[in-house]
Amino acid sequence: MKQKQIIKTLGSLLFFIGVIGIGHAEVRELTKNADKIALSEFLNDISKKHNVFFTYNPSLLSGSSLNPKDYDFEKLESILSKLEKKTSFDFEYLGNKYYVVYHKKEAQLFIKSSPILNNSLFALPSTTIVLQQEIKGTVVDEDGSPLPGASIVIKGTTTGATTDFDGNFSIDANMGDVLIVSYIGFETKNVTVNNTKMSIKLSSGVALEEVIIVGSRNPNRTATESTVPVDVIDMKELNNVAPQVNLNQILNYVAPSFTSNTQTISDGTDHIDPASLRGLGPDQVLVLINGKRRHTSSLINVNGTFGRGSVGTDLNAIPAAAIQRIEVLRDGAAAQYGSDAIAGVINIILNKNVNELTATVTTGANFTKNANDQTGGVDGQTTNVAASYGLPIGENGGYINFSGDFDVRDDYSRMKEWEGGIFNLYNTVERVANNAGYDIANLLDDDVADVIQYTDLAGINRNGASTKAELRTLLSGDNTTAELAARGQQRSDYNMRVGQSALRGGRLFANFSLPLDDNGTELYSFAGISSRTGNSAGFYRLPNQSRTYTPAYINGFLPEINSNIKDRSLSIGIKGKIGDWGVDFSNTYGKNSFLYTIGNTFNASMQNASPTFFDAGGFSFSQNTTNLDVTQFFEDALAGLNVAFGAEYRVENYDIVAGEEASYGQYTANGQLITLASQSASQDFFGASRPGGSQVFPGFSPKNELSRGRSNVAAYFDTEADFSEKFLMSFATRFENYSDFGSTLNFKLASRFKATDNLNIRAAVNTGFRAPSLHQINFNSTSTIFDQAGNPQEVGTFANDSRAAKLLGIPELKQETSKSVSLGLTAKIPDANLTVTVDGYFVKINDRVVYTGQFSGPGTGTELDNLLRQANATAASFFANAIDTESKGLDVVITHNTTFGDSWRLKSDLAGTFSKTKKVGDINASQVLRDAGLVDTYFPEDSRVYLEEAVPRTKINLSNSLTSNKMIFFLRNVYFGEVTEATTTVANQQVFGTKLVTDLSVGYKATDDLTFTIGANNLFDIYPDRADAAFGNRSDGRFDWSRRAQQFGIGGRFLFARVSFALK
Repeated sequence: MKQKQIIKTLGSLLFFIGVIGIGHAEVRELTKNADKIALSEFLNDISKKHNVFFTYNPSLLSGSSLNPKDYDFEKLESILSKLEKKTSFDFEYLGNKYYVVYHKKEAQLFIKSSPILNNSLFALPSTTIVLQQEIKGTVVDEDGSPLPGASIVIKGTTTGATTDFDGNFSIDANMGDVLIVSYIGFETKNVTVNNTKMSIKLSSGVALEEVIIVGSRNPNRTATESTVPVDVIDMKELNNVAPQVNLNQILNYVAPSFTSNTQTISDGTDHIDPASLRGLGPDQVLVLINGKRRHTSSLINVNGTFGRGSVGTDLNAIPAAAIQRIEVLRDGAAAQYGSDAIAGVINIILNKNVNELTATVTTGANFTKNANDQTGGVDGQTTNVAASYGLPIGENGGYINFSGDFDVRDDYSRMKEWEGGIFNLYNTVERVANNAGYDIANLLDDDVADVIQYTDLAGINRNGASTKAELRTLLSGDNTTAELAARGQQRSDYNMRVGQSALRGGRLFANFSLPLDDNGTELYSFAGISSRTGNSAGFYRLPNQSRTYTPAYINGFLPEINSNIKDRSLSIGIKGKIGDWGVDFSNTYGKNSFLYTIGNTFNASMQNASPTFFDAGGFSFSQNTTNLDVTQFFEDALAGLNVAFGAEYRVENYDIVAGEEASYGQYTANGQLITLASQSASQDFFGASRPGGSQVFPGFSPKNELSRGRSNVAAYFDTEADFSEKFLMSFATRFENYSDFGSTLNFKLASRFKATDNLNIRAAVNTGFRAPSLHQINFNSTSTIFDQAGNPQEVGTFANDSRAAKLLGIPELKQETSKSVSLGLTAKIPDANLTVTVDGYFVKINDRVVYTGQFSGPGTGTELDNLLRQANATAASFFANAIDTESKGLDVVITHNTTFGDSWRLKSDLAGTFSKTKKVGDINASQVLRDAGLVDTYFPEDSRVYLEEAVPRTKINLSNSLTSNKMIFFLRNVYFGEVTEATTTVANQQVFGTKLVTDLSVGYKATDDLTFTIGANNLFDIYPDRADAAFGNRSDGRFDWSRRAQQFGIGGRFLFARVSFALK
């Protein structure tokens, strides 16, 4: 029936036709012992016993009775199943503890004959005879939109009404009566009747009571009832009050178990932030959108940051404005969802709003003592414009919603002053010659007469030096101080840009649903596109370095990495019923591409022929996933049994695209591309070979170029059984077969015991796996890596199945496997409006994939030396299953809600995570590596620190939101635990202490549709501890704060202003 289908749709609930309220939990002995009672009386007692609501026409049940001794009062599902068999009524579950009662034969006629439902006709009669009057009113949400189907019950009675499609209601009540107003997904509100006309506004509901999609395939399971911990994050309020505007930073400050920070001086990772759950790797968390697998980024992180060697999902490609809520499953789920879900699952639910345009404009900047290279002031300006609009489709609840945003983020730098050497005496000779109008490129040839001439002109005492060898020795001495004065420069002119990259981007998402009939058949789709360009800088190329061609850049240069990141996705599916089985068939496609253009730079080996702007190539990753999911809930089996099974077929492709020749090539002095070992590169004045390729990021060569693919087929079975009202168990198993490494079978067993009405105990044990990504198997390139002292090295990353890997005895990659256990509890304290969850966990991961240290060739013309030379590299790194790890921790979440008067609401959330990851056992090194003494290169000390100590092990978040009809006050304090500098030398591993960061915002609702907000992230301008010179990690002033261990970034205080408005 069309009306019954509307009931099932939360946004358009059928007008409730009478409500039986909540009472005390015990059933009267009279009811239990009676031989015959009225059905309405029986439902009233069951409602009180099980804290549920029954909605029906009282005249429908008139004359109906039963023997209560035939029913087990402890099992609600059993009661309802038997009622449907023994009576002429159907009991249909609407969600949120509501049931509607229909007459089997007359339900359709009854509904269709009542086009205008009269509240007074269907309201249950009160047992108290009083003089009442008609009270009329409306129920709306925080934005003033009507809430159809909201329930209104007079407190202490069973008299009730529901709102119509315009949010209007009418009820007979007395002045002074208290109305209990509730709606699925919103906070229940108590309102005192003091007028015959009322307007009632409901706030978004308690997240832990919402029906969840992730972690359970039972469509009625809520977060507090689940067998595993699930955080539900409502984005509506955060989009209004939180200082953060991109998804990574929003989650970093909301979910303690989630970690993500902006990186600096890390090549592509400056542009895509790595993110993780529970301190595990970025590639060990699975991201879903509307329950469908999201593709990962094409970028693999090979530079010096947390998550080195991993591939994550680019969450910042998803606009926050497009998101209704985020579900964070903090437990292993590979048996349910497949590869990558070792740490957990993040499920993003997209907006479904219609008939309303919402928009926000946010602008802000860093107002901090360390802005502008620590001189103070303002930098890092950021502007974000976001909007969302939806249209209804048809009359059965169909919709299409469009949401997107555009943002501009300026860079900032926190480097004070370069303290190292800049110029040698040869640079002085260059300056004198250049000022004299001489082409200083001629100083590089073998005729040293010009060098001698300008050395003498510069006033440098040659002490008889007249050959090139003698002049090299003479002119290699440092002359920085005198030369800075001669050029009228400061040391800060040679600063790097240590801080935040500049970004400019836009994102657009659509979410679509179209019911096709009255039986639940639905066509659905969602899609997204995003484009982002970025600009970051690397290490300054100083005049005294061989990689700086001074005839082109006499003062050196700061090379820049420009990124062009594009992301697109499309999911389409159809779901409905085949018999009693729910069937969902879908296909989801996604692709991410990352292209590099390198600017303000040079290929030093090309000398004067070099361009200053290079197309360096890039890479892309695409994924296509086809799913078939089948599910059914059996009400009559046990106390409820949910069965689900399905299959998945996934195809992945990874491509590397070569750049232009000048971006990767190394050239001889006469401009020939080096292709033979016998050829020599051009040299600087001191005889050092000039490196090839564009400085800061050498491009991909045709030898790197590739296109690799693989397929995966999977099947799963998932069941969840309520053995009683108190005891729930679930079991899932999943088989997967990959075309490139074989098969795996995993399982998950979980349970929940309801110790009391307000206390649940839950536990889970599971096995998991993560297939090595195509990136890890196939990525190969040459890049410039700087060591702890800031010395550059050209490092070649070789594919795991390459000849170089075989020479070192490095085996081909295989899957990571895991075993995990979790134990927790959820508790509600109704009198205090508190909800508490506590969950402990242990995760063991075997054969974890890491990015190795740098293997140098022996330099004796060996095969490895030749392979390095062909790659324009001096060292080699690989991906390998090098270690086993253990992770353990405790997550705590406490939520409190209360109201003050008729308009003030306080919502407080205290959440903390306490975690520890460590390497266990021996390094999984080959005998070749052991014999050569290279085990510590295979998994070096800095890799251990990245794994164990580079992100906070402890993070605690206390958020408070105080709202009224006109004002919004938001206060959040986040405690970040200590981190350790990642270095290969233990003595240099400085520990950076704990910090507390405060966010504050104040919003004013000028009208129901217009809100102004001002606020701050990091209100008190807190920075991490400075790098101590005693540990030797400052790199001559480049890094006053660590670039390898990030707690919360180095931006300092960020102030913002926001305007939010809605047009209906």
